[in-house]
Amino acid sequence: MSGYADEGCKVSKDPTYKHTIDYSMVKGNIIFDMYQRALDIVLSLIGLLIGVPLIIIFGILIKIEDNGPITYNQERLGKDGKKFYIYKLRSMRTDAEKFGAQWADKDDPRITKVGKFIRKTRIDEIPQLFNILKGEMSIIGPRPERPSFTEEFNKEIPGFINRLAIKPGLTGWAQVNGGYEITPEQKLIEDVYYIKNRSITLDLKILFKTVKVVLTGDGAR
Repeated sequence: MSGYADEGCKVSKDPTYKHTIDYSMVKGNIIFDMYQRALDIVLSLIGLLIGVPLIIIFGILIKIEDNGPITYNQERLGKDGKKFYIYKLRSMRTDAEKFGAQWADKDDPRITKVGKFIRKTRIDEIPQLFNILKGEMSIIGPRPERPSFTEEFNKEIPGFINRLAIKPGLTGWAQVNGGYEITPEQKLIEDVYYIKNRSITLDLKILFKTVKVVLTGDGAR
């Protein structure tokens, strides 16, 4: 649910932040990690049963609209600053970032007709369930950023890299409280709150809020 255009921009190689991340703020233990991994696997499998047909249907519509690629992948930073490639259904024109990465406006002209719908309903995020099954992401956690953006934000907002103390998520406290409209500063505050207060109760609250966001399209651009 990042506010950036997130379409096809190549990123530069950035430093690993593992030795500068503050892990002392992370609440939880091995039992919580086991619970969260089990939740990730169960919800991802359920989500894919529903999501694969949607990927096929909207994949066809994306292809029909402009004959461009259906999906795209992009380098992001995961837990400990480890790089991985995130998967998404393409929601913007193929030349969306020919001039570099930029914010996605509310009525961004680069968003395709199909893209507008799948962004509002978050259908474009469904392929990330594969990232979750692979263990690169979790259902709940801070949204993964590009290496270049993380480096830039950490210079402007000291401590931004502390979001890398846990696995990135498909949804999270920052997403349900700000969505696409949230600023990097607000994102850090919300994500640190989650990292410091992780619990089953908070996870359930985030999941319920996520359902509301998907059904209402709140925070979409």
